[in-house]
Amino acid sequence: MNIEDFVAVSAMPGIFKMVANRGNGLIIENIDTKKRKFAPARKHQFTPLASIGIYADIEEDTIELKEVFRSMLEKIEEFPPVSANSKPEEVTAYFDNVLPDWDKDRVYLNDIKKVIKWFTFLNDRNLLTLDTADEAKEEEETEEVAEEKKD
Repeated sequence: MNIEDFVAVSAMPGIFKMVANRGNGLIIENIDTKKRKFAPARKHQFTPLASIGIYADIEEDTIELKEVFRSMLEKIEEFPPVSANSKPEEVTAYFDNVLPDWDKDRVYLNDIKKVIKWFTFLNDRNLLTLDTADEAKEEEETEEVAEEKKD
């Protein structure tokens, strides 16, 4: 699953693909229309999806958004995503099912709704996959780092 190229842009709804980085902003591409435009940094803030994490009640303290999306994708048959406009109880119950370790004190309802919207947006466009080759490569890299720390 590669979410490295996707960014959320303040004051612009949806997710965009980052095409190029300029000193004074980003060139972004609308995923649906493929139209590109310049988004100036003085007007917008950019949040790469790969840099987002969800607070968790585990040792690591956060779970990467990529891992949250992976869990949602793995459990999509059993627990299909609810609408982000559903009742708060339904939204949090869904999140409990797909990510049981999330920190209920530090993750707000609006955060969960954004994650659901982003997941639905990307999944509807077939941009999220459970790529086992990527997972194997990541596991290899993690094992190499762990071995280097032991030495």
